[in-house]
Amino acid sequence: MLSKKRTISELLNEWRYDEELKERILHWQTLEGREAKYAPFPENLHPSLVKALQARGIEQLYTHQRQAFDYAMEGVSFTAVTPTASGKSYCYHLPVLQKIVEDKNARAIYLFPTKALAQDQKNDLNELIEQSGEEILSYTYDGDTAPGIRQKVRKAGHIVMTNPDMLHSGILPHHTKWVSLFENLQYIVIDELHTYKGVFGSHVAHVIRRLKRICEFYGSNPIFICTSATIKNPKELAETLTNESHALISDSGAPVGKKTFLFYNPPIVHKTFGVRRSAVLEVSDLAKRLYTAGIQTIIFAKSRVRVEMIVTYLKELTRNKLLDESVRGYRGGYLPSERRVIERGLRDGTIQTVVSTNALELGVDIGQLQACIMTGYPGNIASAWQQAGRAGRRQDEALIIYVAQSAALDQYVVNHPLFLLGSAPEEARIYPENMLILMDHLKCAAFELPFSAHDTYGEYEIQELLEYLAEEGVVFKTSEKWHWMSDRFPAHDISLRSASQENVVIIDMTVPGQTKVIGEMDRHSAMTLLHEEAIYLHQGTQFQVEKLDWDEKKAYVREVDVDYYTDANLAVEMKVLEEDRSRDYKGGMISFGDVGLVAQATLFKKIRFGTHDNIGSGPIYLPPDEMHTSSSWLSFSAPEKWSEAELTDAMTGAAYAMNAFIPLFIQCDSSDVAVVPQVKATHNEQPTFFVYDKYPGGIGLSEKVYELWDELLSRTQHHVASCACESGCPSCIGAQDSLQQAKKKVLQVLAILQAENE
Repeated sequence: MLSKKRTISELLNEWRYDEELKERILHWQTLEGREAKYAPFPENLHPSLVKALQARGIEQLYTHQRQAFDYAMEGVSFTAVTPTASGKSYCYHLPVLQKIVEDKNARAIYLFPTKALAQDQKNDLNELIEQSGEEILSYTYDGDTAPGIRQKVRKAGHIVMTNPDMLHSGILPHHTKWVSLFENLQYIVIDELHTYKGVFGSHVAHVIRRLKRICEFYGSNPIFICTSATIKNPKELAETLTNESHALISDSGAPVGKKTFLFYNPPIVHKTFGVRRSAVLEVSDLAKRLYTAGIQTIIFAKSRVRVEMIVTYLKELTRNKLLDESVRGYRGGYLPSERRVIERGLRDGTIQTVVSTNALELGVDIGQLQACIMTGYPGNIASAWQQAGRAGRRQDEALIIYVAQSAALDQYVVNHPLFLLGSAPEEARIYPENMLILMDHLKCAAFELPFSAHDTYGEYEIQELLEYLAEEGVVFKTSEKWHWMSDRFPAHDISLRSASQENVVIIDMTVPGQTKVIGEMDRHSAMTLLHEEAIYLHQGTQFQVEKLDWDEKKAYVREVDVDYYTDANLAVEMKVLEEDRSRDYKGGMISFGDVGLVAQATLFKKIRFGTHDNIGSGPIYLPPDEMHTSSSWLSFSAPEKWSEAELTDAMTGAAYAMNAFIPLFIQCDSSDVAVVPQVKATHNEQPTFFVYDKYPGGIGLSEKVYELWDELLSRTQHHVASCACESGCPSCIGAQDSLQQAKKKVLQVLAILQAENE
């Protein structure tokens, strides 16, 4: 039963005197709100649009919305960077609707990174159109669009809302069915620009180049409107993504509510080993406090497994209530219908607590949430602010709780709160030059339209590349043009979002004689989460994987009731394929080049809920996953009189610590790169640390590390040395099998690497 509903202020006053919480909350900081800055409606804004805005209680625009309208009317492509809930959608809705009201043949494409966001924006836009009284047709076009509606969208849709995946494989290859769209395309809107980074952004940059090529063929030259949450380099990212010049709007006129940040560190439960209580358990306890206080809360967790674990713990609050759905999970892999129900429940208040991966970082309308809990550092500052922005929209007061995990970077953040609150967000980087990605999309472009013997593709010279494709037998050259000749449909084989091209479908066979699809997962994740005997968690329900058909990409699961979850190990082997450059460095040699990587899921552990004790293990029988990528590596001479086991433990601990701090130096997500130690590297038989891009072909991240080893090693050594533990712990060098001398040995290795050659 809920106790008396309280405000954020009342709850914080109680918590200040709570002895248990006072010890765990290391830092309180309140960021005061800010008043709105307004501008009058543009004089040329159509009366029907003025009427629609007034029907929503809007009598004037925020300054950034007015600036956006003015740029669009002048024919200038622009990028607007303003906080969550600042009314970014009006930056593109108003100019697009204005153009269509003036010219009923005008068309626009809205590009959203997810189907959920497109659905959400469709509802909002259709309501605005209805309030205007204009005859403007807007549709979503994605994998869920019914076949009967698709022809109508192609022929009559003024505004087509889609995602990059559908544009890539469902629209561009079939452009001849979309003639009215491409002949009259006035605006291309790219929402949530900051999500287009890394391998996904690199792919989408090519999808945009293919889109522009088709527009040129049909005689249109659309204006680009990009909107983004705060990142360090929005103009550069927009210009690289679209290959167009952009104006920048970065001064938000929207009001901002008061936000109180709490930096919370779980208590140490094992002093000798410096082990802290699980952040998952601490988050669950904090969420229960907020639930009983009647505060609507969103909890972010970094993995699907953690989401489902927290949901499982919180379901205890509703166990004795029939049909109570006030606690829900939300993540990738849920079916679209299930996600729509959850989003609606958050808006109408029937769902009080939602636990999500970063799937809800984006601007899906989920109502007026009051509190946000982050389970660990999200991986970058930009994501942390996106998550914080999901609570206390506009003038409402909000509570943001950052709960540190035991990992080194988490502990650094919780003990240095100004790193999060005072640092600029990271750059979002893309690498369209990745040759694997470029060649994939060159094939798609050749399929869509022939290339002439003088054509370029975007900013790339491609005639030599087309000759290579001709040797491969997929294009052929007539006197003037290169034509596609393969019977394969190239876009179908290219995933924009992962190294793996295929997802594993998860099939529930709990009911005898019946099967139903309950989710899907990318191939790389499936190696450690859907192996046979794995416990797969879905909305707090446990399923055991009975069979994983790797060839058919199907996992068959059955509902079970057990008191444990599973965690799997992934062994990685590196092999240097080509060394592009190298240089001497203090205690060793630094290199950069191409590497081959073989990942093998080896064994899994069963870990008990609540205590997180290891209660069993077993082998995993799956084929290895191979990848070719780029890496920077540091080789050095093995210390004299050290056994191989000592060196292995020391390098493993040092790699763990290094891995935590790389995102601070190259401003990437922690999941974009990894560090692998090898006691005897195959190319030189020396101890070597490899820092590699976790994407086929590489995306330029490890190349930046090549210049930054000195700062990385220095920061790593300082963090390990200053950690309060005696022998090493998860906050500095990770969990080791033999901790007795581990920390000392790690520091010795780091000292050797930084010692000047004699």
